[in-house]
Amino acid sequence: MNMATRWYKLLYVQVLIGILVGGAIGYLVPEFGAKLQPLADGFIKLIKMLLAPIIFGTVVVGIAKMGSIKEVGRIGGKALLYFEVVSTIALVIGLVVVNIMKPGVGMNIDVGTLNGEAIKGYAQAAQDQGGAINFFMNIIPTTFVDAFAKGAMLQVIFISVLLGVALVQIGAPAAPLINVIDLLLQGLFRIVAMVMRLAPLGAGAGMAFTIGKYGIGTLLSLGHLMLALYLTTLLFIVVVLGTVARWSGVPLLTFLRYFKDEILVTLGTCSTEAVLPRMMIKLEKLGCRKSVVGMVLPTGYTFNSDGTCIYLTMAAIFVAQATNTPLTLADQLVVLGVLLLTSKGSAGVAGAGFVTLAATLSVIPDIPLVGLVLLLGVDRFLNEARAVTNLLGNGIGTLAIAKWEGALDRSMADREIALMNNPVVAPDTPTVKVGSGL
Repeated sequence: MNMATRWYKLLYVQVLIGILVGGAIGYLVPEFGAKLQPLADGFIKLIKMLLAPIIFGTVVVGIAKMGSIKEVGRIGGKALLYFEVVSTIALVIGLVVVNIMKPGVGMNIDVGTLNGEAIKGYAQAAQDQGGAINFFMNIIPTTFVDAFAKGAMLQVIFISVLLGVALVQIGAPAAPLINVIDLLLQGLFRIVAMVMRLAPLGAGAGMAFTIGKYGIGTLLSLGHLMLALYLTTLLFIVVVLGTVARWSGVPLLTFLRYFKDEILVTLGTCSTEAVLPRMMIKLEKLGCRKSVVGMVLPTGYTFNSDGTCIYLTMAAIFVAQATNTPLTLADQLVVLGVLLLTSKGSAGVAGAGFVTLAATLSVIPDIPLVGLVLLLGVDRFLNEARAVTNLLGNGIGTLAIAKWEGALDRSMADREIALMNNPVVAPDTPTVKVGSGL
C-alpha cells in the first residue's frame, strides 16, 4: 500500500481533520456550530443501538466456549478486584492533586448568589438512584426484552452470563445455538464497520457544538480547574496505566498508537460507548481471549471509570474551595469514602458525573450542592479528559485481566503490533516481541 497517497483514507487522520474543522466552525461561526449537536448524537445513537446485542452475543459465546463455570467466576472476580483497586487509586490521586493545585482557592464565590435551578435535574436523578440496594436491584431487568429495549448494560450482562452458564451446562446440544449467535455477531460487527465511516462527521460535529455553545471564554474562566484535571489524568495515564500496560506486555505508547482511532473518536464525541464495539474487536486481535474481552470490557464501562473518579474528587473539593468551605482531612476522607460507593452507582445515567457529584454532596452537607452550578459551563470540556481516560483505563484493564488469567496470546499481540508498525509485513515474517519496546 502506498502510504503517501493513501494517508487520507486512515480513520484517525479523517477523525483528526473532522475535529479540527469542527473546532474552527465552533469558534468562527458559533451559532451554526451549536446546531450541529444532532449529527454527533446521531452517530452515537447508531452505535448505541448495536451495543446491547453485541455485548449479549460476545458474553454468551465467550462463556459458552469456555466450557467451565468456575472459569467464569474466576475472571469476573479478578476483574472486579482490579476495577476496585484502580478506581480507588484514581480517586486518591484526584484528591491529592486538587489539594496541591487548589484550583478553587481565591474565587470567593458567595453561595447566595448562585442559581440552583440549572442543577435541579441532576439532584433529582441522584435522589432517584436510591442508594446501593436500589442499584443492585436494578441489575435485574423487569423482563428479558426490557433490558435490551432500555439498553441497560448491566442488565444485558446479567442476562448474558445466565444464558452463557446455561449453555455450558447443556453442553454439546447447545452448539447450533452458539453458532447462530456467533454468526449474528459477525453481522453486527459488519454494521459497526459501516457506521464508523461516519466517525469523522460525528467527532467534528461534537467539537463544533462544544466550542460553539460554550465558547473559548468559558475555558479561560475556569482554566485552573481544567489544567488541574488534564494534568492529573495525564499523570494517572502515564504512571498508573503505563505501569499496568507494561506489565501486560503492551507498553503505553504502543497501546496509544494501536488505539489512536478510538481515542480521537472518544475525544470528539465525549463518548466511550461510541467505540466499544471496535475496542472489543481490536482487543481480540491483540491476543485477548474472546471470553475475557466480552466479560471484562463491558463490565469495566460500569465499574472502572478512572477518569470520572479523578474528576469526582477534584470537583467536590473544588466546589468547597471556591465557596470558601473549610474541610479538614477527616472531612475529605469522608468525601473519598462516599465516592467509593457513589462512583459505582451512576452507570448508564445521563450526565453520570454530575449525578454522582450531586449524590455525594447531598450526603455531605458541609459542601453546598448549589456549587455544582460553577461546573456546568466547562463540564463538556472536562468530559473529554474523563472519557479518554475511561477508555484507556478499560482497554488496558482488559489486557491486564487477560494477562493475569493466562488468556493473552503473546504471538497474536506481537504480530498485530508488527502489522501496525509495518502494514505490508508478510504473514509469516518474524516479529519483534511487544514487551521489548518503550
